[in-house]
Amino acid sequence: MSIIKEHIRPVFPFTAIVGQEEMKLALVLNMIDPKIGGVMIMGDRGTGKSTTIRAIADLLPQIPIIQDDIFNSHPTDTELMSDAVQDSILNGETLATTFINVPMIDLPLGATEDRVCGTIDIEKALNEGIKTFEPGLLAKANRGILYVDEVNLLDDHLVDILLDSAASGWNTVEREGISIRHPARFVLVGSGNPEEGELRPQLLDRFGMHAEIRTVKDPALRVKIVEQRNQFDQNPNACITEYQDKQNTLKQNIANAQAILDKVEIDYSLRMKISQVCGELDVDGLRGDIVTNRAAKAFAAYKGRTNVTIEDIQQIIVLCLRHRLRKDPLETIDSGAKVIDVVSKVFQ
Repeated sequence: MSIIKEHIRPVFPFTAIVGQEEMKLALVLNMIDPKIGGVMIMGDRGTGKSTTIRAIADLLPQIPIIQDDIFNSHPTDTELMSDAVQDSILNGETLATTFINVPMIDLPLGATEDRVCGTIDIEKALNEGIKTFEPGLLAKANRGILYVDEVNLLDDHLVDILLDSAASGWNTVEREGISIRHPARFVLVGSGNPEEGELRPQLLDRFGMHAEIRTVKDPALRVKIVEQRNQFDQNPNACITEYQDKQNTLKQNIANAQAILDKVEIDYSLRMKISQVCGELDVDGLRGDIVTNRAAKAFAAYKGRTNVTIEDIQQIIVLCLRHRLRKDPLETIDSGAKVIDVVSKVFQ
């Protein structure tokens, strides 16, 4: 069944995407360490945001799950298991496991809260005493990627729910005194066009990274992008085969980075400098410090090292801090440039 599906909807290879390095790096680092907190991608229409996000899921190694479990429960990690699976294991039951592709769930703009969170069948609960849970998109996205296009147009309370679940790793549904909780550990990826409105600062701050993408101006590069897209549309399989080696290399790099991430260390002096940058930029709260530390470690792991360098921090710090600066309507300097300016002073 899955083979047929792949032939119907081939995925554009991630390594074939030209430019947009900021967005690609932010996505790769979140795949290495989902605790970074997701990515908000803001940019012009038609710049390949959706294509890139769908392409990253195709790069990830398959994950083990408990067979036929609606929450993609992990066979051994209790943090990624539903309560029912935990109870079964405690009762000494042997559960069958299988491997699946990393879930990639699209959240439509018109989704209701029940569709996102799931719902409890109250009638069945009252009449038969059985808690029947109809899983929502958060359940399906557990251990995967949840993608919200035009996140800036999504209802604020739904964005709140998504961010709370992404941060805590759990989703709780309560109705008429009945409560069900399930794991919802996913990488939240939002995209939007700034012309259609910005996200509220307190919501924007909850995203780990913020990538800005612009339309490519270089005519030669634009021609290359158009040609590549045409080739893929005409013969997707040939395009996928052409980039297979690069795809496999990147896939291996991500898997290697995930394996050594826990061993990566960042010196106290560098952590002090990160916090100094956050202080000088007047960043509210400590989320900026935490995310920058995590992203620097993920970047070092991606490069195959277990020690973070100044260069690692310089590569990722703009992505982690630019959306956390207070907006001054009279200021002409770009927030990214402001971060670079302070970083260069602190890290001299």
